[in-house]
Amino acid sequence: MVRKKPGIEKLFYKKISRRAFIKKAVIGISVLSLSAYALSQLLRSRVKSNIFRGDAPPELWKWSKEAYHYTKLGNNVQCRVCPNQCILGENDRSICRVKVNKNGKLYTLAYGNPCAVHIDPVEKKPLYHFLPGSRALSIATAGCNLRCLNCQNWQISQSKPEETRNTNLMPSQVISVARSNDCESIAYTYSEPTAFYEYMYDSSKLAKQQGIRNLWITNGYMNREALLDLSRYLDAANVDLKSFDEEVYNKLNSGRLRPVLETLRTLKEQGVWFEITNLIVPTWTDKYDMIEEMCVWLYKNIGADHPLHFSRFTPMYKLTHLPPTPVKTLEKARRIALDAGIKHVYIGNVPLHKANNTYCSKCGKILIERKGYQIKQNNIINGTCKYCGEEIKGVWF
Repeated sequence: MVRKKPGIEKLFYKKISRRAFIKKAVIGISVLSLSAYALSQLLRSRVKSNIFRGDAPPELWKWSKEAYHYTKLGNNVQCRVCPNQCILGENDRSICRVKVNKNGKLYTLAYGNPCAVHIDPVEKKPLYHFLPGSRALSIATAGCNLRCLNCQNWQISQSKPEETRNTNLMPSQVISVARSNDCESIAYTYSEPTAFYEYMYDSSKLAKQQGIRNLWITNGYMNREALLDLSRYLDAANVDLKSFDEEVYNKLNSGRLRPVLETLRTLKEQGVWFEITNLIVPTWTDKYDMIEEMCVWLYKNIGADHPLHFSRFTPMYKLTHLPPTPVKTLEKARRIALDAGIKHVYIGNVPLHKANNTYCSKCGKILIERKGYQIKQNNIINGTCKYCGEEIKGVWF
């Protein structure tokens, strides 16, 4: 006689008393609770590892405003503007250095106190398909939500507002300065405008009402809900797509790739004109297979018409031991992008290089000739090539 093997329920079944069952259940729940608590503490410690503690100087509060896009968590608050989603206890300062929890409310300390105010040609942003030759009032406060080892503006982006020399310039004054200097647009730039979201948002809203354009020059590290609100007032953006690899984004920039890709999709969906910059850093982002993967993704998900700028790295901040990007590397990257189907690909930070010019993707003739930031000739008429009539996407006079 063959004995049947016991079912799975028989193998693990063992009769126990009601008291023993309750005891085991309590122990099991306790272990699970402790595990959950340990995990939550680990995650919290990782999130808070870059959070600053200590109250802000009293003189800084005159430039404060209750923040937008945050959630109350008891006495704590959670910022919802960017993917860092900082959870702050009383007096904690966010990763971007400008948000603080005060009495259970989240405040920005970067409102009306820019540390940089300049008038730039729009080509400097870089925006090559947006009102060529026009002027942009450029403003920035201290702070950034990333920690890029190669930061070009680290003196302000990696500082707190109390550590920079600031100018008193409220949103209404920003508009006045732009008007009095014949600036067609206001560029939120230099550091990371996501850090001074409230200042940018209120200034953009006023500028839009006055017929002044708004430019977001950004790392693209913003949550969708905050970006949807801002997009109503944006006219153009340049998004710094720092690499196409999650590990590189984490190590080089202390961020993640996916949220930046979502930003590009959202801008496309909302009809905001944008261009993309990729800084090629030797040994970090100069892998041709990664560049090709990025270009193929851009072509498939964003389309052929949004310009891509490959920018030359200059030794800076924590990467001074690296050499400048070889021009041949930039030229190879440009060829990869063109072969992937992207129509307009530029090389930045290489003065007088022919890839600073805009060429017609159909007939190949020069449409916009640039010498540095100066426009020498412009052969785009009503958004089309003067020679063959091909449509050139962008925002033109």
